[in-house]
Amino acid sequence: MLNRYTHPEMGELWYEGFEYERWLEVEIAVCNVMADRGEIPIEAVAEIKSKAKVNPNRIAEIEKVVRHDLIAFLQAVVEEVGESGKYIHLGLTSSDVKDTGLSLVLRDSGLLLKKNLQSLREILAKRALETKNTVMVGRTHGIHAEPLTFGLKLALWIAEVDRQIERLEQAIESVSVGKISGAVGTYANVSPEVEEAVCVRLGLKPALVSNQILQRDRHAHFVTTLALIGSTLEKMATEIRNLQRTDILEVEESFSEGQKGSSAMPHKRNPISSEQVAGMSRLLRGNAVAALENVALWHERDMTHSSVERVILPDSCILLDYMLRQMIKIIGGLKVNASQMQENLNKTYGMTSSQRILLALVEKGCMREEAYPWVQELAFKAWHESKDFIQLVGNDQRISKYLSKDEIDSLFDLDYHLKHVDSVFKRLGLV
Repeated sequence: MLNRYTHPEMGELWYEGFEYERWLEVEIAVCNVMADRGEIPIEAVAEIKSKAKVNPNRIAEIEKVVRHDLIAFLQAVVEEVGESGKYIHLGLTSSDVKDTGLSLVLRDSGLLLKKNLQSLREILAKRALETKNTVMVGRTHGIHAEPLTFGLKLALWIAEVDRQIERLEQAIESVSVGKISGAVGTYANVSPEVEEAVCVRLGLKPALVSNQILQRDRHAHFVTTLALIGSTLEKMATEIRNLQRTDILEVEESFSEGQKGSSAMPHKRNPISSEQVAGMSRLLRGNAVAALENVALWHERDMTHSSVERVILPDSCILLDYMLRQMIKIIGGLKVNASQMQENLNKTYGMTSSQRILLALVEKGCMREEAYPWVQELAFKAWHESKDFIQLVGNDQRISKYLSKDEIDSLFDLDYHLKHVDSVFKRLGLV
């Protein structure tokens, strides 16, 4: 569960035995509410709160015998409390405590991930503004298309991060629920009023309906949302990896002093952090599939979801936390090679203005079906013969019947492609 990828903040939520403290929090909240309602002695609750503590070693000893984690937990706590311990867990079933406690951890994990997403947006916004007018070639199918700016590429990612923040907020709301409804959710031994009051104390909402457990569509919503966020990070990482290829080299991950890229080749500077992010996103998607499989259970409850969740819930939260922190570092330290972007743009001899030539001819009265082959022919000639496209266009008599030299020159002005960059940035609230 915990490894070298775990940040202390997330580690505090998912440390070994984390569930025991949350279970105790739920049990004490129930006792408080029952005491407020006169259902158990106030003095007993005071004793429970002062004496109850978690002893993981003792719980483990008991569990070896009873083979039930919550019963072992209860027995260990009652041993600490004494006589007043008889008021703990009155009318409850195990999943009242376990599922409600899990909701607390998932809620807090989601809020931490949201904070990281917001930090990622901030660094993306900073770098986008820095490179708002840094011209590069846009590529479709991996082939040069038309010019854009690196800032626009980052703006696209910002908009997607904003959508992911919204999705995460919805997923946090979905799992921020509790249930104190008894063995099959009928409230036979504990009233809905107790559930409502307990959830208020814990900062949760009561599930409108439950059976023995909280329904796992909520957890699937949460985990699939984390997988979606991971896919966005992979999208960024894949683009960075591609742009760092030696034959493109428009951006580079930071490379620290003393860092080495290869045991065999000293010259290597590999985009290893982006590769890590891309690889880990596969784990998140796999966990999402497992979470979806957990939705369908037998009757009012079975145990098939439990063992799966012990792996996928902490792992998904820890993984995404690490991936987000990695991507924040990647974007913050990213080297943007503007001169190489300009050099790459020039590799296609100005052909990226082909659409402007075509549109100008049509505006002058030339039929599109006639103009398209002219422009395509000249573009292919520029590519195959390594000639400037603007010169070929200017020397073509078919085109010169419609366009003057000055008009042709103006069609190769890169600023034309960038005239609405500020409008996009305004939509995102960046300028």
